[in-house]
Amino acid sequence: MANILVVDDEMGIRELLSEILGDEGHVVTVAENAQQAREARTGGTPDLVLLDIWMPDTDGVTLLKEWQRDGLLTMPVIMMSGHATIDTAVEATRIGALNFLEKPIALQKLLKAVQQGLTRGQEIVRSAMFHAHARPMHTAAEPAAMHAMASVASMPTAVNHPAMPSAMPQAEHIFSVSFDMPLREARDAFERAYFEYHLVRESGSMTRVAERTGLERTHLYRKLKQLGVEPGKLFKKGG
Repeated sequence: MANILVVDDEMGIRELLSEILGDEGHVVTVAENAQQAREARTGGTPDLVLLDIWMPDTDGVTLLKEWQRDGLLTMPVIMMSGHATIDTAVEATRIGALNFLEKPIALQKLLKAVQQGLTRGQEIVRSAMFHAHARPMHTAAEPAAMHAMASVASMPTAVNHPAMPSAMPQAEHIFSVSFDMPLREARDAFERAYFEYHLVRESGSMTRVAERTGLERTHLYRKLKQLGVEPGKLFKKGG
């Protein structure tokens, strides 16, 4: 199951793609224009975006450029259009789009492109997590979860979970904090590292983090704000 954002100004297209992808077991969020797409992206990083090129407020290529400029293009994006030229498709690919689908979209082409996009997204996340775990030094500006990963060798209580992929950092079993800290500060430090870890692990997906942590999305947003954790900036660093 993946979280997929569908951005298209045509209601029929949104409904059709939502039905097809929903039948495949994915969670689909829809946006009818670029502004709604921006708001959806601010709320969390989807696993994949299907983005129409021709929209009334801001075209898809311009929105793609915005995300690339602001460091928000951390997920695979598949462009869609029934009127785009080859030059437009090439430009979108150059900016960072993974693929281009011409409308009307054939079912098999759609499903194949979506699967390829999700596979690519997983590769990006695994690569980012691996490099973050492998770096020998960390700065004070990096998330506390990354500092926790550096404690693997010195923590005798670290346990390797048999079901965990070898490339996944073992931070869920490890946390290092000074016992000289006041209890409230120590608890906040642990919770901050806990949520940062899950945000990175789930590619910034608030829906999956909420499921992982057992919190309602509204409660999760309040908790992150209270701890000073900014999902967008965190995943930008992690990616």
